[in-house]
Amino acid sequence: MRKIKIGTRASRLALWQAQFVAAQLKKFFPSLEIELVKVHTTGDKILDAPLAKIGGKGLFTKELELQMAAGAIDLAVHSLKDVPTELPAGFQIAAITKRAQPFDAFVSQKFPTFDALPKNSVVGTSSLRRAAQILALRPDLQIKNLRGNVETRLKKLDAGDFDAIILAAAGLERLGYSARINELLTEIIPAAGQGALAIETRADDAEIFSLVQVLNDAETCAAIAVEREFLKEVGGSCQIPVGVFADKIQVEALIASVDGKKIVKASSDILDGKKLAQNLLNAGGREILEGITNLS
Repeated sequence: MRKIKIGTRASRLALWQAQFVAAQLKKFFPSLEIELVKVHTTGDKILDAPLAKIGGKGLFTKELELQMAAGAIDLAVHSLKDVPTELPAGFQIAAITKRAQPFDAFVSQKFPTFDALPKNSVVGTSSLRRAAQILALRPDLQIKNLRGNVETRLKKLDAGDFDAIILAAAGLERLGYSARINELLTEIIPAAGQGALAIETRADDAEIFSLVQVLNDAETCAAIAVEREFLKEVGGSCQIPVGVFADKIQVEALIASVDGKKIVKASSDILDGKKLAQNLLNAGGREILEGITNLS
């Protein structure tokens, strides 16, 4: 079997994810030779502005796709929540790994829980989805933009720049920071695909597609198909506050205004992302999204 090259962003979390995929492949194919290739994406280079101000989710995938198209790498490993619902022509999600913890984590040195935050506490996040839901629950809090890798965000918290920060629990757990998690915010609906890894390949590379199929988790794949169907229907990206989460028995989702003052939210035991999206759009979500578009 020939040597394969796995493309990855250069952050410690991205490298963990690529190394995890490499190790899983080696379990099935012990003789497989694997090389990790670091690629710097636009989203990694621009750290002084909110994601909503600099573009959509392709910020973290485009450069990796260019490397695949050039033949410099054979596949790319992504956090699935960073992958656009529509890939460029010639690419495919070849496998989705078993989902880890899907929820967001509350992290603070000063206060034990989210509810314990005093009025006017400063909470850091780079996500409009998180910010809107936080403000809907606690309009008395202040949201401050927080960008950078996991270590950078934790250092800013520890330096006193924030009273608390909100991060994906899966990332903290993967990097050995489980002890930093004060509590899981299960009342905040996650991003589509949060907690799962996506393996992207060229659409015409049957050999690599076949190779990575051993890592595809059918249950996770089915749930995330519902989430991404919802996201596609509402036009979800980093630029609008949208959350959706599906499991084997139900799907829940929301569309929110940036300030969290307007929210439409619903759940259904019918695992149909498109239908749920249409219901929320018709229930006021369309007006919320139009208001956000008019502001941008």
